[in-house]
Amino acid sequence: MSPEKNKISVSVIIPVYNVEKFLSETIQSVLDQTFTDFELILVNDGSTDGSPEIGKKYQKKDSRVKYFSQNNSGVSVARNLGLSYATGEYVFFMDSDDTIDKQFIETSYKSAKEQNSDFTIVGDHYCRMLPDVSALPTCAQFLRLDFLKKHCDIRFPENIQPCEDGLFSHRLMALTDNIGTNRRAVYYYRSHENQNNLKIKENTEKIIRQIPTWFEILKAFYIKYDLYKTHALHLALFVEHEPFGLRYLNTPFTEEQKEQLFKIIRNFADEYVIPYLGKKDYSKLSLPFIHFIHSDNSIEFEKKLRKYLKNRVFNKKTKLFFAKLIPFGKMRRDLRKEINIKYP
Repeated sequence: MSPEKNKISVSVIIPVYNVEKFLSETIQSVLDQTFTDFELILVNDGSTDGSPEIGKKYQKKDSRVKYFSQNNSGVSVARNLGLSYATGEYVFFMDSDDTIDKQFIETSYKSAKEQNSDFTIVGDHYCRMLPDVSALPTCAQFLRLDFLKKHCDIRFPENIQPCEDGLFSHRLMALTDNIGTNRRAVYYYRSHENQNNLKIKENTEKIIRQIPTWFEILKAFYIKYDLYKTHALHLALFVEHEPFGLRYLNTPFTEEQKEQLFKIIRNFADEYVIPYLGKKDYSKLSLPFIHFIHSDNSIEFEKKLRKYLKNRVFNKKTKLFFAKLIPFGKMRRDLRKEINIKYP
């Protein structure tokens, strides 16, 4: 596929902070793409290791690499700065310790062009979340630059982490129905001890302090675009996924912290979510979350959750037992797979 004349097709933006062990491999995975009409924008966020030298070396080596630097201001500021320099038709934000498959950009660009999408969800795992997806990590977002320019008020929120990517994607998806998919894109996520998400999970107080700010960002957005009535389910799914699912359920809070977070989420849901939900919307929400928004306190919810989990395990074991009785191998395997997806 030949790109438009004199126009770069894709801008890949990578914020860089103290990743000298992984940065060369990350950059090389972009430079080795089968699709070549891209620019790679590196934004050094005040690194104190050898990362700047690596970035500058690649800038001299390949004209597609652009290197910028800022005082340490956080990943959101770095991504936003990179976006301000982007000239591609589409934009992809990548983490500086990960890599991508050689055909990642080619298949994503082709999918976005064929579907004429503002927001292309990349990766089979994230595509399977449709139609009820409310927030995505940066690795799942392939974005039309003109769409981002049209909504220049939607950027990564500064001084927010975690959830800066969730707040960014949630608001963008609320502003377009033109959402495409690329199931063929493969992103290789690297897990190591210095990752921000692991550090954040340990810092429970920081999460509790930041969640009210998440809600303030959402309130301002939903009021500005008058979306409470039209996008009630979209907002409910975000609350279910981010502050409830990823934080309340999966972060090691103390009982006191859980009660504190319970009140923060419930107060927001009571005022800005529940009043706008229709009866059909509840069928899209998980039973634990429904229990949560209809409990008076965290202790009451935890009792309901334990009962739900006990029944869930029983249901899974029962269904797997009867699946064994099916005499046809393929049908038996397909059913077991379906059960394991439903009851992970």
